[in-house]
Amino acid sequence: MKLFEILDFSIADAIDILLVAMLLYYVYRLIRGTVAINIFLGIVIIYLIWKITEALQMQLLSSILGQFIGVGVFALIVVFQQEIRKFLLTIGSTNITARNKFQKFFGFLRLTKKESALDVKGLIAVCRKLGANNTGALIVLERNMSLEFVRETGDKMNIEFSQPIIESIFFKNSPLHDGAIIIKGNFIVATRVILPVAGENKLPKHFGLRHRAAVSISEKTDASALIVSEETGRISYVKGGDFIKYKNDEELFLLINKDLG
Repeated sequence: MKLFEILDFSIADAIDILLVAMLLYYVYRLIRGTVAINIFLGIVIIYLIWKITEALQMQLLSSILGQFIGVGVFALIVVFQQEIRKFLLTIGSTNITARNKFQKFFGFLRLTKKESALDVKGLIAVCRKLGANNTGALIVLERNMSLEFVRETGDKMNIEFSQPIIESIFFKNSPLHDGAIIIKGNFIVATRVILPVAGENKLPKHFGLRHRAAVSISEKTDASALIVSEETGRISYVKGGDFIKYKNDEELFLLINKDLG
C-alpha cells in the first residue's frame, strides 16, 4: 500500500489503464489487416512524441503537436468513418437484454444439451459431402453476439439442423443457395444472407467472396464460419478474422465444439 501511496496510484487509476488498454486492443482488432492500421499507429506515435515533448518542456514543438492533436479529432472522424461505422454497428447489434438474462437465471429457458447443441459431426459430414461434389457453401455459426443485423438481409426461418436440409439449400439449382446461412444452436435461422465483405483485407487474390465475407463477419462479431470451396472442395474454418488450421475432421470437430462452448 505504501508503494501505491508514493506513486499516488489508486485502484481507480488501475481500472482506468485497464479500460484504455482494452479499448485500444479492440480498436486494433477492428482495423487489423486494413490500411487504417498504419494511420492509427502513426497517430499513436505522434501522441507519444507530444507527451514526451511536454514532459521535457519543449514548448515550441509540444505546442505544434498539441494543435495537431486538437484538430486531429475531426480528422479521425473523416479518416476512420468506415471503421467508426463498423464499431457502432457491432455495438448496436449486440442484443443481450436484461430480460434474457433474468429468464436464463430463473430457468425459464432451460434447454437440454440435446435440444440446444449443434450436431457438429453432422455439420462437418455434410460439408465434406458438398466439397466432394464441388458445391460451394458459407455457413455462419452464431454465438453470443446477435447477428440480427445481417439476418435481415436474407430469409429468416427456424428449421432444425439436418444434413439433407443443408444439401438442399446449397444445391446449385436451389433458390436459396446464394449467400450464407446462419445457424444458432441446432437451428438454421436465416438463409440467403448477404454478409458485409471487407474491402481492404490481406487475403490472397485466389480467395473468393465467400472467404472474404467469412473473414469480415468473424472480425466484426464473435461468430465463426465454415466455407466449402466450390473450386477445390476444401473446408475452411474462420474465427476472429483468421483461418484456423486443423489436421483432420476430428480436430475440426474439437475446435468448433470448443468455440461454441
